[in-house]
Amino acid sequence: MATLETRDADYGKKVLAVEPGGIEAIPEQDRHGKAWSLFALWTSPNLEFATIYVGALGVFFGLSLTKAILGVLLGNALGAISQYFLTKDGPRYGVPQMVVSRAAFGRYGNVLPSLFNALASGIGWFAVNSVSGMYALSSLTHMGQFEALIIIAAVQVGIAVIGHNLIQTIEKYLMPYLLVVFTITAIIVFTKHHVAHPEQWGLPGSFTLFVGAVFGYAAGWNPFASDYSRYLPSSTKPQAAGGYAALGLFIYPSLIQIAGVAAVFVGMHDYGSGNPVSDFTSYLPHWFGYFLTAGIVLGSVCANVLNIYSGAMSFVTMGLKLPINYVRAGVAVSFGIAGFFVANYARTNPANSIENFLLVMAYWIGPWLGVIFADKVLRRGGSISHLLFAKRENYAGPIAFVTGVVVSMLLFSNQTWYTGYFPKRHPGIGDIGFPVGFAIAFIVYAVIATLTKSTKDSSAQ
Repeated sequence: MATLETRDADYGKKVLAVEPGGIEAIPEQDRHGKAWSLFALWTSPNLEFATIYVGALGVFFGLSLTKAILGVLLGNALGAISQYFLTKDGPRYGVPQMVVSRAAFGRYGNVLPSLFNALASGIGWFAVNSVSGMYALSSLTHMGQFEALIIIAAVQVGIAVIGHNLIQTIEKYLMPYLLVVFTITAIIVFTKHHVAHPEQWGLPGSFTLFVGAVFGYAAGWNPFASDYSRYLPSSTKPQAAGGYAALGLFIYPSLIQIAGVAAVFVGMHDYGSGNPVSDFTSYLPHWFGYFLTAGIVLGSVCANVLNIYSGAMSFVTMGLKLPINYVRAGVAVSFGIAGFFVANYARTNPANSIENFLLVMAYWIGPWLGVIFADKVLRRGGSISHLLFAKRENYAGPIAFVTGVVVSMLLFSNQTWYTGYFPKRHPGIGDIGFPVGFAIAFIVYAVIATLTKSTKDSSAQ
């Protein structure tokens, strides 16, 4: 019978101490915090320019104001619902989300989604958010973009290397400032008279494309969910932890994205126009533009410390054994360096890079979620603690995952670099890769797991 691997209890509530260990379960003595802290944890990293720009994509895709708002609400709601259920695993098992994923994928089968998440968050998302932070810092200080990118990356990596407690503290204390400046920004944008726009009903293919992008943005946090709830005491009500996390991922991100929708009607351009941060702030009162620009810098930091931290956590989950006590911190430094170079490359053509990246996120996260939720349904709430560090495989997981990814991308993706079979012949469907990927992975996993009894694990396994 495999048991949870638990690290030594020597971290506690220390804020500036480097968090030790890697993916081991958090001992009860080190657990602390309240469920409501997850609201700030998931609100602050979404109060940034990338969130604004995701909303703006709806209009760039050709949607009206009302259709774009509907797409924002639907995409974020789907991501928040997933976050609710996944966050509940943290207090129960005390391990990162991609370790929980081992129950459905097996130890080696879980390497593939762990690698996807490590690269997507630790390098991909890091690059996306660093570019917006770079633009903001460059606008605020008038320094060169390359120098601004170096500063942004260094601060983000430094915080992520120190670890969980400092990250929680940063998110909590920056949230009030970010809430104020971004709420005022949304109000100002909506008072501009150009926001009013004629409506024509009917949902074109661009609507599903936009929902996929919004979902990709929101669900990009799903593989991190229990990373930040695993320190909560085991006595924490899972429903409370999940509820606060879901609200943090839905309320203000939706508001800020809707402000991004409205901003395009006011006159904001896409990344191809140069510095979209300066473009956006130019429509605000001059004195307030400085406060918002500073908020965009801080928001990018709030987002990327999570990306680097959880990207490193996913990389360690792959099973690599490194001969250092602070294995997570070491991997975080490596990811920060790699992410910096990707960000420096992406800033030359950020418009296409961001759009394509958001949709690629949805293509792999949809099937991953399909496997995870099928496994949860079949287990009917039973404990999986004995499976998380066991030397076992569950081939239903990787088979269903790969099937969902391949089929959804080949047949249903609709991007600038590739258009699938059905969108080519029926352009009106837009891009429905993420719901198709979820459904295929869910069904394939359920069938294989039922036939092979993969979810009837005994303690001997």
